Amino acid sequence: MKFKENNINNNYINSGMGNEELGESKKTTKRGSKFLVEEELEYESNSSDNSENDSDNESSNDQVEDIKQMGVPQMPNTPKKDIQCITIIGEIEGHFIGNPQKKSTKYEHIIPMLYAVEENPEIKGVLVILNTVGGDVEAGLAMAELLNSVSKKIVTLVLGGSHSIGVPLATAGDYSFIAPTATMIVHPIRTNGLVIGVNETFEYFKKMQERIVEFITRTSKIERDELVRLMHEKDELVSDVGSVLIGKEAVDCGIIDEVGGLKEALAKLKELIANSESNNKGNK
Repeated sequence: MKFKENNINNNYINSGMGNEELGESKKTTKRGSKFLVEEELEYESNSSDNSENDSDNESSNDQVEDIKQMGVPQMPNTPKKDIQCITIIGEIEGHFIGNPQKKSTKYEHIIPMLYAVEENPEIKGVLVILNTVGGDVEAGLAMAELLNSVSKKIVTLVLGGSHSIGVPLATAGDYSFIAPTATMIVHPIRTNGLVIGVNETFEYFKKMQERIVEFITRTSKIERDELVRLMHEKDELVSDVGSVLIGKEAVDCGIIDEVGGLKEALAKLKELIANSESNNKGNK
């Protein structure tokens, strides 16, 4: 009996000790959960601090990138617009890659851009800014034909120069401007390197030249005879035939419509857009 009583007492004592230990473990758990909450709060604060630091770093990186690309710490936000600006600069690159040391405009970039403009109902007009030395004849003429076939209103602006195949690109829009100091060089097409089959190549060049003459006379006010005369002028270019037209001279001969800059070009484009919209409302 005593042995059993001792066992009972021992069990009671052990169970009592277990409850005490359980109480201690609950306290420890509560303290642990408290510490866990504090750690979570500290982690959230650190995360918010890190996110703020990341955003600051991103903004500083954006400013550095703007300085590298544009020379200013921050570019102004672009507002919602109904006029698309397209620049054609440097050498017009065609089926072959041009000199990597030269700036170029690739026709495979311009053509999808013009298609996107045609499909976008929010864009009402296009401003084409040109400063090109010419280049691939087929690619330049393809771009000019596509510009001329876009239903949106197009105004072209020649800055610096629009030479060679840049001439039909300058006349491809609904209205054209040239800066007072900008130049246009009009000359026949030519090639360099080995020519196989002189007679056949000459006939091909004649047909290509006729395509360019036909396009320029169709999209500008210059007469065909005057354009051919300017192309074959012998007194202005040292190593080639052709003519250099500066500012108002391009307007006087009928290739360009008006002398002006960005302000005049944008005003004319907005005027053409407004007239087109009013005509569409009148037809409805």
